[in-house]
Amino acid sequence: MSDRPVRIGGASGFWGDAALATRQLLDSGRVDFIVYDYLAEITMSILARARAKDATLGYATDFVSAAIAPNLERIAEQGVRIVSNAGGLNPRACAAALEKAIAEAGLALKVAWVTGDDLTDRADNLSRSNILELDAKAPFPDPRRIASINAYTGAFGIAEALDMGADIVVTGRCVDSAVTLGVCIHVHGWTAESCDLLAAGSLAGHIIECGPQATGGNFTDWELCADTMETIGYPVVEVEPGGRFSVSKPQGSGGLVSTGTVAEQILYEIGDPQAYKLPDVTCDFSEVRLEQAADDLVAVTGAKGSPPPETLKICATWMDGYRGGHLFSFTGFDADRKAQRFADAAVNRARHILRSANLPDYTETSVEVIGAESQYGAHARAQEWREVCVKLAARHADEKAIALLFREAVGLGLSGPPGLSGFAGTRPRPSPVVRLFSFLLPRDDIALTVSLGGATRTVTHAPTTGPASIVRPEPPAAPAATTQMATLRLIDAALARSGDKGDKANIGVIARDPDALPYLWEQLTEDFVADRFAHFLNGRVERFYLPGLNAINFLLHDCLGGGGVASLRNDPQAKAYAQILLATPIHVPNELALRLERRQDREPAHQPD
Repeated sequence: MSDRPVRIGGASGFWGDAALATRQLLDSGRVDFIVYDYLAEITMSILARARAKDATLGYATDFVSAAIAPNLERIAEQGVRIVSNAGGLNPRACAAALEKAIAEAGLALKVAWVTGDDLTDRADNLSRSNILELDAKAPFPDPRRIASINAYTGAFGIAEALDMGADIVVTGRCVDSAVTLGVCIHVHGWTAESCDLLAAGSLAGHIIECGPQATGGNFTDWELCADTMETIGYPVVEVEPGGRFSVSKPQGSGGLVSTGTVAEQILYEIGDPQAYKLPDVTCDFSEVRLEQAADDLVAVTGAKGSPPPETLKICATWMDGYRGGHLFSFTGFDADRKAQRFADAAVNRARHILRSANLPDYTETSVEVIGAESQYGAHARAQEWREVCVKLAARHADEKAIALLFREAVGLGLSGPPGLSGFAGTRPRPSPVVRLFSFLLPRDDIALTVSLGGATRTVTHAPTTGPASIVRPEPPAAPAATTQMATLRLIDAALARSGDKGDKANIGVIARDPDALPYLWEQLTEDFVADRFAHFLNGRVERFYLPGLNAINFLLHDCLGGGGVASLRNDPQAKAYAQILLATPIHVPNELALRLERRQDREPAHQPD
């Protein structure tokens, strides 16, 4: 147990993040631990296919080859310890690859691995258990189509591995924030009963789990750090024993750490901010407060916690036919109408051939004219579009039907409207549709084991006491009536960040001025947001208030066409949903509008949609 803060750098937000992060954090000389998050549902399905072809694979190979192996000597020299969920579906194989690289470097670093989250071998039994999907209430998929089944596990296995003396810890499908929380538990001796502390450590992990998204990446006011994008710094949290922590980045690196960048990341990919359920704790972020302590330094306080749920979330990925998609570009007058007609003709041709062969129709087709504001639905601005891309995509049980569609689309090249062009290359190939099936199991059904050398230990789950009651904060008071009102774009009054969870999307909106919050709450209702996304939305919209951040979080159900690689959408992960909402009009008093005027170096504001 340490009485000083622990410094943790976040070096990866997904499999494919920049390899430069490890060296940058080591160069800073200011980290005790470096943590890496590699896993998402899409990643799990990719790893499942890799393991099926080669039993020695099934983990994020870049973690070993690009992040760790080139930096092993400096990791050992500085005594920096490493934690990652790069083990994916095969933590033991990932550990073996690390041990080989360590031996080749002539070092003696110790590697531990955590297993037990992989439940794929239970597919047959689970299919006979009358399990229903959490949201869709669909039955369990055919076990023969299952690619992976993994429990979202927590941080105590990581802490156990560090307690055993591991220099590097690799896990399977632990939750993203657990790699950071596990470090905090190990260093500060936090117990399973210390719910507020566990919530604080989880929040620290949530902030750095997406790497530079906390340091200016995907930030609403992106121009504040646009000139340093190529040198953006990766985040560092300094967590005190009492749970208070700060967020910073390596000195001299690009990007920005501000209350705005951190607030956006806090709201990223969460649902109910007062019931953010994790394996180790249920978090309440509604009263979290941020303070700009210095340039590129933000202090974070106010996370609260209660015991974790009695179940663990389990995610299965399964194969559901094939899909394919491609972008075609059109230039010239009426480009949008040309693109739409071209795509419709390609689908009609392919459908005619399928009917002639007595084959089933496509289960879904998707045409989106990118550049003509197809993402804005009924709120798109009408104007003449002279340059667009049309995204054509389809899903079918037979991969040959997908290939047929794009053969017919290419075949229209000489008979379609003028202005068709595109980067030369081969026709797109069909790829498997991987769907997500989420459900719950009692936490005692999942047994985790930590292995280090010849030693193994079993992990004890955190205790639960059943769901805690939630006391909702009083919503902002209704604003005073006035006739002196101005109309702004929402972006003039707020920051926003959006993300996905399966087939759900969230949009977090943060008032730039606390005085604007009552007007945002009054006007950005569930019905208002549902109308803005009616062309995508098939479910309900929920709204949550976070008074500590002067923020509102919207949760949109059933709005991503299945999400991930199951979706045919151009934006299957809701990355642009916040940008769509930020274009909407908001009405505020003239005096407040003057305070909310954009910075002088920004482009003049256009009219709201």
